[in-house]
Amino acid sequence: MSANGQTIIQQMELFAPKVYAVPDDKIGLQIGTLNKPVSHVMVTLDVSEAVVDEAIANGVELIIAHHAVIYRPLKDLRTESPQGRVLEKCIKHNIAVYVAHTNLDVTPGGINDMLANAFELNETQPLDKVYEDQLMKLVVYVPSSHLETVSSAVFAAGAGEIGKYAGCGFSVDGMGTFTPGPGSNPYIGQIGIKETLEEIRFETVFLKSKQRKIVQAMIKAHPYDEVAYDIFAIDVPGVSYGLGRVGKLPHTMTLGELIEQVKERLDV
Repeated sequence: MSANGQTIIQQMELFAPKVYAVPDDKIGLQIGTLNKPVSHVMVTLDVSEAVVDEAIANGVELIIAHHAVIYRPLKDLRTESPQGRVLEKCIKHNIAVYVAHTNLDVTPGGINDMLANAFELNETQPLDKVYEDQLMKLVVYVPSSHLETVSSAVFAAGAGEIGKYAGCGFSVDGMGTFTPGPGSNPYIGQIGIKETLEEIRFETVFLKSKQRKIVQAMIKAHPYDEVAYDIFAIDVPGVSYGLGRVGKLPHTMTLGELIEQVKERLDV
């Protein structure tokens, strides 16, 4: 079984969007191409020569790394150097290398949250704000027969989340008018004849980072061949993302006890 490399990385970037990375962080595709079938993926902290040798031995076509294999601009590409040998082997064996660094640290459920969860921290907050996801509003006009289908699709794509509440939306009845033109494929009505029908104005909020996925889900679920919708930026605080986490331990302990817990849970 295989998947296109671009499809794999699209899923990766839905989880850890590039906009979460700190400025000038070296992330994204660094070696090779994603436009190819991929059946074996390796995940690693660093791309060393030993890691690449293991990837070659196991038929890996894509390495997803945390630390950049190319951090500073290359002045030359000498294959007798450690970095040169890594790059040479990746290119010769058609191994693509993709890097997710601070965006993977920052993202909800990413490395910073994994570390916080390892010590059962509560009420966690970022230590250093990196990015604020703007709050947006979607308004779409839909026939009543498809309100549930369309609203469920956009909610499933991540819209309608306010604090600890999900599926938040509002709808109101109204009248829509339109005239199908030549070449159209109207769900209701006939080409060249003005139509007036009852529609529902449905609106909900979403974070800007999810806009593409939400709009795609809405259009796919909507019965019209041309969907009437609006997107607005709203002047309400969005969600802040940042590096590190600070929180409360589940119970009081001495510094010595905490150190022993760190050593045990991180295996150091």
